[in-house]
Amino acid sequence: MFPGLRPIFHHTAERTQAHILVCFPAPALWRTRQQWMAARGLGTAPRKLLEELAEVRSLDVVLPTGAGQEIRLRTVSRPEPHLTIRLERPGLPLPNKPKRIENVVTKIPLEMAKIHANGNF
Repeated sequence: MFPGLRPIFHHTAERTQAHILVCFPAPALWRTRQQWMAARGLGTAPRKLLEELAEVRSLDVVLPTGAGQEIRLRTVSRPEPHLTIRLERPGLPLPNKPKRIENVVTKIPLEMAKIHANGNF
């Protein structure tokens, strides 16, 4: 069923189960993506579509206001014309105007992130 599946040599049952939990959905998700693409006339090569989508870039613009607050806008780059056509065919148009972003988590210093990750509050 899964070509290339090799034996797992984890030392505990929990580690083996965790490995299977991570590895098993990948081929199923890949096949689902192939079927979704085929149904929308995008071919059956998910990797190629993902490589093309990598051309699309997103940028958050932060504008300070006079009231001491910030307005955050997300903009998306314009892809090449062939990619625009591929995205519009299944009904996936890219936004054509900036979108206001709210409830953004602010960045914390690296030292604080390490403290939180280790559970040392």
